[in-house]
Amino acid sequence: MPTVTFTSLQFHGNDLTWKPLCHDDERFALLQFKESFIINRSASEDLSAYPKVLSWKPDQISDCCKWDGVECNKDTGHVIGLNLSSSCLKGFLNSNSSLFRLAHLESLNLADNHFKRSPLPTSFRQLSRLTNLNLANSVFFGQIPTEILELSKLVFLSLSYNPLLKLQESGLTVIAQNLTNLKVLSLKQVGISSNVPNILANLSSLAVLSLSECDLHGEFPVGIFHLPKLQRLNIQDNENLKGCIPEFHRTSPLNLLILGNTSFYGEIPSSLGNLTNLIVLDLQSSRLHGSIPQSISRLVNLETLYLNDNYLSGRVEFELFLRLGKLVELQLSRNDISLLTNPSTNSTFPKFRILFIADCDLGEFPEFLRNQDQLELLDLRGNKIHGQVPKWMGNISIETLWLLDLENNFLTGFNQLPVVLPYVNLKSLKLDSNMLQGSLPIPPPSIDFYTVSNNRLTGEIPHLICNLSLITELDLSSNNLSSNLPQCLGNLSASLTKLDLHNNSFHGTIPRICGEANELMMIDFSENHLQGRVPRSLANCTKLEAVNLGNNQIHDIFPSWLGILPELRILILRSNELYGTIGSSDSNLDFPKLHIIDLSNNDLTGKLPSEHFQNWKAMQIVDAESLKYIGQNQILVTLAGDRMNHICSYSMTMINKGTKIVYHKVPDFFIAIDLSNNRFEGEIPDVVGNLKGLNLLNLSSNFLTGPIPFTLAYLTRLEALDLSQNNLSGAIPLQLTELTFLSYFNVSHNRLEGPIPHGKQFDTFDNSTFSENSELCGSPLSKKCGNPEDSPPPSSSHNSEFSFEFGWKVVAIGYGCGFLFGAMSGQIVITKKYGQIGYALVPMIARGVMLGPNHPVILHMLDIPPAAEALNGVKMELVDAAFPLLKGMFMAS
Repeated sequence: MPTVTFTSLQFHGNDLTWKPLCHDDERFALLQFKESFIINRSASEDLSAYPKVLSWKPDQISDCCKWDGVECNKDTGHVIGLNLSSSCLKGFLNSNSSLFRLAHLESLNLADNHFKRSPLPTSFRQLSRLTNLNLANSVFFGQIPTEILELSKLVFLSLSYNPLLKLQESGLTVIAQNLTNLKVLSLKQVGISSNVPNILANLSSLAVLSLSECDLHGEFPVGIFHLPKLQRLNIQDNENLKGCIPEFHRTSPLNLLILGNTSFYGEIPSSLGNLTNLIVLDLQSSRLHGSIPQSISRLVNLETLYLNDNYLSGRVEFELFLRLGKLVELQLSRNDISLLTNPSTNSTFPKFRILFIADCDLGEFPEFLRNQDQLELLDLRGNKIHGQVPKWMGNISIETLWLLDLENNFLTGFNQLPVVLPYVNLKSLKLDSNMLQGSLPIPPPSIDFYTVSNNRLTGEIPHLICNLSLITELDLSSNNLSSNLPQCLGNLSASLTKLDLHNNSFHGTIPRICGEANELMMIDFSENHLQGRVPRSLANCTKLEAVNLGNNQIHDIFPSWLGILPELRILILRSNELYGTIGSSDSNLDFPKLHIIDLSNNDLTGKLPSEHFQNWKAMQIVDAESLKYIGQNQILVTLAGDRMNHICSYSMTMINKGTKIVYHKVPDFFIAIDLSNNRFEGEIPDVVGNLKGLNLLNLSSNFLTGPIPFTLAYLTRLEALDLSQNNLSGAIPLQLTELTFLSYFNVSHNRLEGPIPHGKQFDTFDNSTFSENSELCGSPLSKKCGNPEDSPPPSSSHNSEFSFEFGWKVVAIGYGCGFLFGAMSGQIVITKKYGQIGYALVPMIARGVMLGPNHPVILHMLDIPPAAEALNGVKMELVDAAFPLLKGMFMAS
C-alpha cells in the first residue's frame, strides 16, 4: 500500500475519504511510454482517431488516474486499464518499454496505432493479470511469442489485422490449452497456415471466434459450430478450409455466421432455419450445391444474406426473401438458379440497401424494385433482360443509389429518361455488352466509373461528358461513335485514370490530353480513324502505364520523347503511318519500365534500335514469381461501412504465335517486342540477347540481313520467335535448341542454309517453320542433308546459366567448314586454361574473331556471365593469338 500523504486525501462534501492518487512510479512509467512515440495522424486509420496521450502532463501533482485512456483501481490507485486505441502513436514497442512496469494492468488496448513492424515483446509475460488484450491493426511483425499465449487470465484476445504476424503451427492448440477462459478470440489476417485443431472446440466460454484470412486448411471441426455460447463465427477467406455446414438446433446462440470464400461443400441444411438469432449469414464463394432451403424464411432477424458464387440450383421464388422484413443486403449472383419475381401483394417489402441478383435468369426488371427507395448497390448484370430500361426505373432510389450494373443483358435503350440520368449520388454505372442504340447516355456529375463498351451507340461524344469532373474511369469502346473527339476531354485528366475509346469511328486529331494536374494511367484510342501526330502533351502524363494508339492514321516519327514517362509499361502504335528511323537513345530517359512495345505495320526504316535494346532495363529482368496484372489497381471505396474494391485493369490485342490474341488482362511479367512489317534493314544486333525477360519477339517482314545471332539463346523465357520474311543468311544456331519455352518459331522465307538443329522444342516444329529457305536441309523438310554427319546432335542441359555440348561438328555447321581448324585451335586454347566454360564459348569466339578482336561481339561477351569470367583479362591473349589464323580460314570459306 502506498504511503498516505496529504495529496492522497480527497474531500466530498463534509466527508473526508481516503482515495489514493495514482502511484508515482506508474505515472512516470506512463510518461516514459508517451515519450517513446511520436504523434502522427497517419498512424491511425479510424477517422475519429485523436492522440489521447496529449492530456498526460508531467507536473508532480497530476493524477494519472484522470488522464485520457487511463483507468485506476478505486481502492489501490494502481493503473489497471490502458485504452490507447486509435491514438496516433508511431514508434517501436520494445521489451524494455516502461509499459511493462504497469504490473497491475488488467486491460490493455493499443489497437489502430503504428508500431513500425516491431516484434511482439516477450515482456508481455510481466502483465500476468491481463484479462483483455487488444493489439489489432497496429503493424506488428514476426512470430507471436508463447509468452502471450500463456496469459492464462485472458478473456479477450485480438491480434487481428496484423498480416505480418505469424502464429506457430501448434499455436491454436496452445491457446486452447492455456487460455481456457477466452470469450473473444480474434486473429483475422494473422498467418496461421495450419489445420484448426479439434481441441479448440473445448473453449466452452467462447462467444466470438474470428479466424478469417489466416491461410487455414484441412477439415474444420464440427464441434466449434456447437459451442454453447458461440454467437459470432467468422472463418471466411481461407480458400483451402473444408467442411460441411452441420445441422443446427434451436438452442444455438449464433447471430453471425461467415463461411464465405472457403472450400465448404455439400448442401445447405434445412436446420439452418433454426438459427433464428442470425443477423448475418455469409456463405458466398464456396462449393455449396443443391437448392436454397425454404427454411431460410424463418430467419426473421436476418439483415445480411450472401449466397452468391456457389453451385446452387433450381427455381427460387423471390417471395422467399420478401418475408424477411429486416433483410437489407442480399446477394444471389452467379449460381445456377432461376429467380422467379412474380408481383406480390405483400405490402411489407424489405427495404434493400444492397441487392446483387446477377446471372439469375431474369427476363425483365423485377416489379418489386418499384418499391425500393433506399437501394445503394443494384447489380442485375448477366441476365436476359430485353428491351428498354423502363421509365419507372428512373424513380427508384434516386437519392441513395450508388452503383447500378446492367451489363451483359439485351437492353436497347432508356425509355423517356432525361438526358442526364437522375441518380444524384451515382458513382458507378456499368452498361457494357448490351444492344444500346442512339446517343450516349450521360451519367450524373457525381459519377466515378462509367463503362458502356460493346454496344451500338452512334453519334458524337456530347460535351456534357466534360462536366464529369470526378470521373476516374471512362470506357466508351466498341461502339459506333464518330465525329471529332471533344477538346474538353483533356480537362478530365485531373481525375481520369483510364480513358478507353477504342474500336469506334472517331476521326480528326487527338486532343491535348494532360495538363499540369493529371492522374491518367491508361489511354486506348486504337482502332479509330485518328490522324495527325502523337500529341506532345502525353509527355505530361507522368503516371501513364499504357498507351495504345494502334490502328489509326497517325503520321509521325517514332515518339522517342515518350521515354521520359517513368511508369510506361505498354506502348502500342501498330498499323499507323510512322516513318523514318528510330533515333539514338538517351539512356537516362529511355522507357525505364517498358514491357511491351508494338510498332508493327508501319513504315519505319534504318537499323534496328540497338541502343534502345541496351537501355530497356525492365526487359532484362526475369520476374514471374507472382501473377499480377499491369494496371490492376484496387480502388478501395467505403460506403456506409461497406468496403468495396473496384478493379481497374488494362486490355490489349497482339499477334502472338501467329494469332491475334485479346488479352483482357495483361500479366505483369509478359514482355514483348513486335517490330514486324516495317522496312528495317541490317543485322539483328547481338544486344537483343540482353533482354532476358522477353516472351515474344517478332521481327518478321522486314529487310534484315546477316546471321541469326546466337545470343538469342540467352532469351530463356522466349515463347514465340518470328524472323520470317527477311533476308537472313547462314545457319540456324544450335544454341536455340536450349530455348525450352519456345512453342512458336518461324524463320520461313529467308536465305538460311545448312542442317536444321534437332532436339527439345525443335522436334515439335513443322516444315512451315523453315519453308522457303532453299539451302536448309534436314527434318522436318523433305530435303535431306548431303553428309549424314552434318546432322547436329541433340543439346544437353547443365546447371549453369547457359551451357552447350559443342564439338567441332557444331562449330563447322554454325560457321562453315572453312574455319574447322581454327575453331579446333581455339577450343584447345580455351579448354586447356578455362575448362568447360571456355569450351562452351568456342562458337562465340569463332564468330567474334572473324569480325575482329575489338568488335562489339567480343566486347559484349565481357558483360555476359559466365563469359566475363572466362574472357576477362585474357581477351587480348586469346583473340590476338587466334585472330590471324581464324580470319584466314573464314575468308577462305
